[in-house]
Amino acid sequence: MKNERIATSRLTQNVLTVPGAEGEAVLFVHGNVSSGAFWRDALRALAGTHRPMAVDLRGFGETDPEPVDATRGLRDYSDDVLALIDALALERVHLVGWSMGGGVVLQALRDRPGVVASVTLVNPVSPYGFGGTEGADGTLTHADGTGSGAGGANPDFVKLLAEGDRSEESPLAPRNVFRTAYVKPGAVIEDEDFYVDSMLTTRVGEGHYPGDAATSDAWPGLAPGTRGVLNCLAPTHFRLDLTEIDPKPPILWIRGADDVIVSDTSLFDLAHLGVLGVIPGSPGTPGQPMVTQTRAALTAYGNYREVVLDDCGHSPHLEKPAEFLAALGAHLT
Repeated sequence: MKNERIATSRLTQNVLTVPGAEGEAVLFVHGNVSSGAFWRDALRALAGTHRPMAVDLRGFGETDPEPVDATRGLRDYSDDVLALIDALALERVHLVGWSMGGGVVLQALRDRPGVVASVTLVNPVSPYGFGGTEGADGTLTHADGTGSGAGGANPDFVKLLAEGDRSEESPLAPRNVFRTAYVKPGAVIEDEDFYVDSMLTTRVGEGHYPGDAATSDAWPGLAPGTRGVLNCLAPTHFRLDLTEIDPKPPILWIRGADDVIVSDTSLFDLAHLGVLGVIPGSPGTPGQPMVTQTRAALTAYGNYREVVLDDCGHSPHLEKPAEFLAALGAHLT
């Protein structure tokens, strides 16, 4: 495995590659609070048949820590990915995106479908962002996106992330968040330290994670700001209509059945936590049906297949690598 610094028209990006690998290019895009390192084993597995690579998004890993303009939704990230494709002179590429990275590759597909050979979504964020919407069509609960954005980040987790905490003393330590949310609790993941180290490459601040917070008069009193990671996922900034894409390359949607992050009952959705009584004062605002929204959007798109892995959480590529690779390999060929 090799890390390469690739200068593009937008910034210099770090890319994990497998020297000598040949074949069709497959570009892996990671999720929030992680880096391209999360795809290490998938790259190794594909190196015999494809040219796999995994990029570090801005503010993660070793890519330049340029700030994120959240008013562009995920386009700072997707434009970076498209600039990388140009810098590598790739005429066609298979895109694989996990969690937030799923939204990034969908935005890239929306903006330049001609360069995309196929898309694979792994427990992706809804096409209507994260938080603040209702119904299968992603209707805004409030016009200002109340219930989404950086204000919903747990300050203790942010603090421990910024401190580079590798312990397991706090339930909000990155290691314990990995154990309880990134994977299904009880899952045995080899090289856990490797993935925690990847999480700790996340830049913390108003231009990065979680972003700048704003307030709202409506419950729970939080609205998205204009900078940083969680704000670019707010439904006021990120909303995708997949029906107008032409051409429509095939999409594979792989998800873990027991995901607690991207779910119709997400434990990271403030509205659902209000329904559960974890956050007091809820007026009964329903939680965001994230999986239902994705399925509705992909059904409207048309050319897709859904694979659900049982006994699996947010990270099928780590928890169920054999099943994940079998589905991905069949899709790529």
